[in-house]
Parts: sequence; C-alpha cells; structure tokens
Amino acid sequence: MRNLLVSLAACLAVFQFSACKQTQKSASGNGGLETVMSVPATVTAGSPVMLQFTVYNRSGVDSQFCKWHTPFEGFISSFLDIKDAAGTDVQYRGAMAKRVMPPPAEAYIKVPAGDSVSVTVDLLKGYDLTKPGQYKAVYQAGGMSGLMKVNEISFSVQ
Repeated sequence: MRNLLVSLAACLAVFQFSACKQTQKSASGNGGLETVMSVPATVTAGSPVMLQFTVYNRSGVDSQFCKWHTPFEGFISSFLDIKDAAGTDVQYRGAMAKRVMPPPAEAYIKVPAGDSVSVTVDLLKGYDLTKPGQYKAVYQAGGMSGLMKVNEISFSVQ
C-alpha cells in the first residue's frame, strides 16, 4: 500500500509540473516563445524596481503559455531566483498560491504568431530589495509556465 501511495504521489508531481506547459508547439518543439526580462541598470534604494517581462512568439503559428508563476498574475508565487553579489537569496515576500490541476482555460495567455505580450511589475512589491548592492535574477518557473527561453538580468540598488 505504501509503494502505491509513493508511486501515486510521484505521478501527480510529474503531472503538476507538466500540465501548464505550452499547448501549441512548432516544429522546433518550443512553440517559438521567447521571453525577455529587463530592469533599469541602477535604482535608488526604496524606489520601485520595474521589471518588464515580454513574451515573443517568433513562430508562424499562434501559441500560448500558462500565466501561473509569471509576472502576468502578479505576486501570487515566487517566479524569480534573485541573489545578491555574495550569492545570498533575496527573500520573497509575496503570496504562495495553491493550485488545482489541470489549469483552467483562463490560466493561459495566447500569443499570436509574430506578436508579443508584455507586463511590467515592481519587484520591490514581491522581493526584499531594500539593501544597496548588486543583484542577479533568473526566471525559475519555466516548468509551470512553459516559458523556457528567458534571459538573466542584473541590476544595482544604490
């Protein structure tokens, strides 16, 4: 019985992390979606740290991705790994949503062929970026959203 429960839990975990991936795929296998993050190179301590998160569809077919664990849903989950110059993780201070799987249709954002969608959020509202210093951020929620091609960003808080 215990082996059955362990097997069932493993199957559910695999399903959960694969359920929200892109549903429309091109011949290259990635749906043609590429994400570019950008922030100002330098911000003043205590001022907004505005992240622009843009998803481009470079393919010839419409595609979609799950907005869960992306800035498109705000700070409902931690979607970035942010570290200071010493390699210390910056504390996430937003909500951590629990999800019902599979995602409903309204959890997906369509990106027409050759087009893009974009959102801007203030990282200060979800992460503790109050100390001056150098920071690096990496998008870490591709397993949920399906957005795998995402650049790393660096910025300075002064």
